[in-house]
Amino acid sequence: MHLFNLKKSLVSLYICLVALLAVVTFVEHVRGTEFVEKYVYHTVWFCCLWGVLAALAVVVLVKRQLWRHLPALLLHGSFLFILVGAMITFSCSKKGYMHLTVGTEVGTFIDQDSKRVIELPFTLCLDSFRVEYYPGTEAPADYVSYIRDAEPVSMNRILSRQGYRFYQSSFDDDKEGSWLSVNYDPWGIGVTYAGYILLGISMLWMLVGRSGEFRRLLRHPLLRKGGMFVWLLMAVVTVVQAENRSLPALALRQADSLAFKQVIYHDRVVPFNTLARDFVLKLTGKPSYGGMTPEQVVGGWLLRPEVWQNEPMIYIKSAELRHLLRLSSSYARLTDLFDGQNYRLQEFWKGGQKPHMKMTSLEKAIMETDEKVGLILMLRSGTLIHPLPEDGSIKPLSDVKVQAEILYNRIPFSKLLFMFNLTVGMLAFFYLLYCSMHRSAGKAWSVFTVALYAAFLFQLFGYCLRWYVGGRIPLSNGYETMQFMALCTLLLACIFRCRFSFTLSFGLLISGFALLVAYLGQNNPQITPLMPVLLSPWLSIHVSLIMVSYALFAFMMLNGLLAFCIGGWRKKAIDSEIQEQRKVRVEQLMLFSRLMLYPAVFCLGAGIFIGAVWANVSWGRYWAWDPKEVWALISFLIYGAAFHGPSLAVFRQPRFFHAYMVLAFLTVLMTYFGVNYLLGGMHSYA
Repeated sequence: MHLFNLKKSLVSLYICLVALLAVVTFVEHVRGTEFVEKYVYHTVWFCCLWGVLAALAVVVLVKRQLWRHLPALLLHGSFLFILVGAMITFSCSKKGYMHLTVGTEVGTFIDQDSKRVIELPFTLCLDSFRVEYYPGTEAPADYVSYIRDAEPVSMNRILSRQGYRFYQSSFDDDKEGSWLSVNYDPWGIGVTYAGYILLGISMLWMLVGRSGEFRRLLRHPLLRKGGMFVWLLMAVVTVVQAENRSLPALALRQADSLAFKQVIYHDRVVPFNTLARDFVLKLTGKPSYGGMTPEQVVGGWLLRPEVWQNEPMIYIKSAELRHLLRLSSSYARLTDLFDGQNYRLQEFWKGGQKPHMKMTSLEKAIMETDEKVGLILMLRSGTLIHPLPEDGSIKPLSDVKVQAEILYNRIPFSKLLFMFNLTVGMLAFFYLLYCSMHRSAGKAWSVFTVALYAAFLFQLFGYCLRWYVGGRIPLSNGYETMQFMALCTLLLACIFRCRFSFTLSFGLLISGFALLVAYLGQNNPQITPLMPVLLSPWLSIHVSLIMVSYALFAFMMLNGLLAFCIGGWRKKAIDSEIQEQRKVRVEQLMLFSRLMLYPAVFCLGAGIFIGAVWANVSWGRYWAWDPKEVWALISFLIYGAAFHGPSLAVFRQPRFFHAYMVLAFLTVLMTYFGVNYLLGGMHSYA
């Protein structure tokens, strides 16, 4: 077959596979995971599709004599190893589960697919099972099965014996029995891990190799110029006046001293300020109320509940629920929700009558309001506040840590930064566009540089403060990952701005939008202990690499938008010199995107496969076709196609390349936001 026809067939199959993966995630959302596993992921035809793609790729690579480019050969070879390992796992592995009870030897397990009983070449005996808790709380820190004559089995710690791997899965309510997942895959895992290692070596080789495309791009004359644009800064000052209220509350001096008292809240020891702030934030949507501190508000509810129950401070966002309650504003009093002894929300609640259907927006609003009412009732009944026991059984926080947490609570890092970054970033972007169109250089570079570094240092201070307060790297939920992405984006902008000055506005804009999403999405959720499976060093590596790649992809997307604004490919121009300058700038933007494509895709690939290793250590399988995994793979495949400029001429055209980078970023948005808030799955932050 002619090479051109082979390439055409390969590209067509590649596009069909990517489209199929995207469609299946939506089918799973409608029909369920078991349906897509039965009819797509675990079928012979799906495996054959990947096999045909691999076979065509091998033929094309041979015809193009890829062995002359060893890093690229090693990279594509690693994908073949990973596919072969996955095929071996699919066809030869055994998965199942076994139930152990204390003192009983068990030598069999139940096959996951056939439900047959399979004999083991040895027996296991459970001596005891234990749930380990965070000190002074009922939050589980780990689940541990103590196996006779073997290492304990717990989350992120497996037992391997004669090729069989055992993972902690569940346990009996009486804690006299434990359920272990069983995985027997003596060949597939080794071949797949070999592919991961080859992938890592090839990616590093392509980044550091002197004759590689990445190093050639770094030496390109257009990327060595630097200092192309400069900036203008405008200060924006927001004045907020507190609302004066005449409500019974604690004196400010008493409230301030109460803020430093330590309590148990959300399964950890915290200063009372954290509990009080969350209480006010949950009820009103704001960290303070009526010009009073959170401690004053909580103290007022405790001292004079008969007065505070008539205060309109329960925020109700739903217009439909406000109409049903006959409210004239967005805030309700506690008394508005009761008619004598009758709880008014109960008469509107219909969710219990249809347990298998999704809740309506009204039902969600009722549940949210009911949670706020429950919080007030818990405070009034004395079940919300749990002081530290006086017997010393729970170690209190140090004074430094208490002060650090109160400082973190009182500084609205996300709000201040997203307002500053978006304001300065938008002004800088429009000024950048103006300079690009009129060949102007401007005189404000140093001012914008100061603004960028100030934003980065302030964000770094807030992130490190949260890290210190929580005692763990903040990467466990949507809010924290958006914070980390903003931090990475600002850091990248600080690094790039000396050589590629246009990245300054990009860094401020991307970080500003990330912080805005964090602020609006969850409004600074509570710092809580991690669930046992997340207590792993793999978490920080996996999430960090993924978020760095997202930040780089966002830079490339803004490069594309800027290129379209400049429009260097337009044929008609008033001034041919200006037109030529625009073409040069558009080409420079394309070269910069091509340069960032390498670390961006490599970070994404490394993040995906490190996540697979973590999953294999924790759950016994390195790939589960979860919607988040699938869309991360889609992003990897789509951005990976852009490397093939030498063989696909369309990627050498600036207009197509920039349009591709803008549209490709939609897959990143789908991977993070779409999966979280639309498709769900075990990776969802929603």
